[in-house]
Amino acid sequence: MGERALDASLALGTKVLPIADARRWGRVGLLAAAAIGIAAGLLLHVTGICPVVKRIWTPSWVLFSGGWCCLLLAAFYAFTDLRDWRRWPFPLLVIGANSIAAYVIAHLFESFIMSALKTNLGANSFKVLGPAYEPLVLGAATLLVLWLMLLWMWWRKIFLRI
Repeated sequence: MGERALDASLALGTKVLPIADARRWGRVGLLAAAAIGIAAGLLLHVTGICPVVKRIWTPSWVLFSGGWCCLLLAAFYAFTDLRDWRRWPFPLLVIGANSIAAYVIAHLFESFIMSALKTNLGANSFKVLGPAYEPLVLGAATLLVLWLMLLWMWWRKIFLRI
């Protein structure tokens, strides 16, 4: 019974957390929400009440990840709106403006792009930092190709909408 009540009450977090608005909450409010979310999620995990498990979206995961999201939102708000640094988030803007296309392209073409990069650049070219970092370098190169596809769509003003 208690676990169901915990699940039901914290499932509300998946509906409440996305409405975090930096201008309304302010930097202090977002930082407070971040601290409370991260601490509450970790507290539930450490005490054994509810483990932090992303795969099944446990309530402690919702609080923990929501806290990190509020922390990142506060950082982005501080840099872009309060300090007026407008150029650095452009790569994120390109992805965000066509997020549906980014999702579809990533799932449809990721393996093709990875195999094409290995074929055309050579399999050993991604071992530049050592074999342990090969997946990281290959993933970064794949992300660059995907981003360039989205940038081409941005320049042509092609945006997928639902």
